[in-house]
Amino acid sequence: MTTAVLKFGGEVIADAPALAAVLGDVARLTAAGWKFAICHGGGPQANALQERLGLQPIKVGGRRVTDEATLQVMKYVLAGELSVDVVAAALAAGLGGALGISGVSAGLVSARKRPPTRVSGGGEELVDFGLVGDVVEIRTAVIEHLWAGGYTPVINTLGVGLETAGFTCPVFNINADTVSSAIAGALKVDHLFLMTGVPGVLRDKDDPSTRIARLSAAEARGAIEMKVIVGGMIPKVEEALANLALGIGAVHILGATAGALQAEAATPGSVGTVLVA
Repeated sequence: MTTAVLKFGGEVIADAPALAAVLGDVARLTAAGWKFAICHGGGPQANALQERLGLQPIKVGGRRVTDEATLQVMKYVLAGELSVDVVAAALAAGLGGALGISGVSAGLVSARKRPPTRVSGGGEELVDFGLVGDVVEIRTAVIEHLWAGGYTPVINTLGVGLETAGFTCPVFNINADTVSSAIAGALKVDHLFLMTGVPGVLRDKDDPSTRIARLSAAEARGAIEMKVIVGGMIPKVEEALANLALGIGAVHILGATAGALQAEAATPGSVGTVLVA
């Protein structure tokens, strides 16, 4: 059995043909014996809802600052609209076992509030991200139980606090790359696939032909320092590198095009960038 975590963001969900193509690949690999956990974000949809509500999205180093109003938006978007839409698209693509759950479900993703911290691309000042969580524990038994029952979990990336606050446990917004990497590391999966709007890590961010097929951990860190890897790609690569040491076989960064997932699964680095320890 080959195990994998697949993460994609709201850009893929907003593109119905791309989402169908990706989920079709998952369905075919699942039929061939793979076990997937799918994690999804929803950044563009959250931005759009914030703006409709008169709220200004704030990001530092590619990561969202989350106040109470923003957390409410993330709940609406992630656990509501997008969870339903991705599962419905998965069923249409032939992934009959798709099951939408939250990181809050059964305490799947336990977290605590992130303290003020420095981040790549955020300067030297400490940044308070508000109601953003740092992952403390992944209850892998939840996913393993679903896999054993023939289900493919479709996970929205909210997390739950370890302590009670009044009549509830606190809920945190967590970057989808962070959650997918943490789940992949906890499960020690064979593959972690991170889908982006580009076909991999590029030497020139504006030129898809400059895709780098393979990066070691040292090469990836050097590329960040030399500003070859920039913007929203930085947290993706940093999370990938942090979790490679936990036993993930390989981390792949690739675009959401028809057949890309199957091709990358068969030959790592063939259509995306594969990162290895």
